[in-house]
Amino acid sequence: MNRLLIPTALAAALVLAACGNSEPAADTRPPPANPTADAAAAAAAEAAAREQVPADAFLAAIARHCGEAFAGRIVANEPAPAADAAPDPFEGKELVMHVRGCSDKTRELRIPFHVGDDHSRTWILTRTEHGLQLKHDHRKPDGSEDPVTMYGGETQNAGTDQRQEFPVDAESIALFEKEGLNDSVTNTWAMEIHPGERFVYELTRPGGRKFQVEFDLTKTVAAPPTPWGY
Repeated sequence: MNRLLIPTALAAALVLAACGNSEPAADTRPPPANPTADAAAAAAAEAAAREQVPADAFLAAIARHCGEAFAGRIVANEPAPAADAAPDPFEGKELVMHVRGCSDKTRELRIPFHVGDDHSRTWILTRTEHGLQLKHDHRKPDGSEDPVTMYGGETQNAGTDQRQEFPVDAESIALFEKEGLNDSVTNTWAMEIHPGERFVYELTRPGGRKFQVEFDLTKTVAAPPTPWGY
């Protein structure tokens, strides 16, 4: 026998044996990415997180009434005015709120507050990095800005889904002092919404000042005129 054939045959046998006993390696590669599913999951998680923030829930509860108007009534006006005081601008007047400015309802709402034939007031609620800001936009009948306008404050805590408070900010204090409205430098405004029941606008000051208007959310009223300046 040719001795050169022995190693060659032996090598071939070993190769065949190895092939016969081998198994395919397990595929350890991760499954292919699904960008659409990942994006949808991220969006859902973000939406769920935002729903847990009271400021967003509060804003959303008001936004459900976009386009609707509601009648209000004074439920607190303390202390009672002195006998020789000027007539209260709110007492005896038709009070109507109108959830009107809703172009970006998750970021800002504009709510005119009509007092009889006075269409000068619009509340502006804005979502900020830390909570909500309330500003009072006051206009003259010709649409120009009132000397006392865009005053208000920003929330200092999380608040709740139903109530948010707005202590007066530094910009507003400076404005009040400039215009001689020194009583207003300690203002705190608040808003409440009880879905399907009522909305409340409130102004308080240390020392007992308390003003509240409650709006009936159980029934709408005819939309009032366009507020001045809009």
